[in-house]
Amino acid sequence: MKKLLVATRNKGKAQEIKNLIGDFFDDVLTLLDFAENIHIIEDGKTFEENALKKAKSIYGLYRLPTLADDSGLEVDALGGRPGVYSARYAGDNATDEERIKKLLEELKDVPYEKRDAQFVCVLVFIDENGRVYQTKGVCRGKIGFEPRGENGFGYDPIFIPEGYSVTFAELETDEKNRISHRARAFEKLKMILGEIYNEDTGTERHPWNYL
Repeated sequence: MKKLLVATRNKGKAQEIKNLIGDFFDDVLTLLDFAENIHIIEDGKTFEENALKKAKSIYGLYRLPTLADDSGLEVDALGGRPGVYSARYAGDNATDEERIKKLLEELKDVPYEKRDAQFVCVLVFIDENGRVYQTKGVCRGKIGFEPRGENGFGYDPIFIPEGYSVTFAELETDEKNRISHRARAFEKLKMILGEIYNEDTGTERHPWNYL
């Protein structure tokens, strides 16, 4: 039985991942399936560093195929902030509303044409042999002036993806999942999983895959 361990305690995230790549595995587990109370300090300066640290730490404990992600919002006018601090931008225990309020306050004098931003998602997958693979997905857009929409989470109500006039939170879930940074990272991961589990190419692959 092929098992995948997702380095998260978030059931919703695990279900989303199962929907995206579950066909490659018989069972998708999370840290909630284990007795240990594992806390990994995300002190990396990049999404890549944080995702790799989480994946390697969990794989080292259980030796199961492991998937970790790190994602966030980068705003051009703020020099890339909040970036890796997206989840704790307004403090460790802040709500989504408080994080959005802080961001909008920092951008209050920035005109719309200069409110460019991007959502970034980095995935790190370690297979049963300890080989490490990485993918990255980016979705460009702009930051609106006020929250709009009830779907999604985090900064979704103020992020307007490129080519749209509505926010992530105003899009239908299926549409958002088609164009989002996370969807793009997973599309690349599925290509890797297809080669690992479904195809024998007869060629050796480098353990790192920057796609």
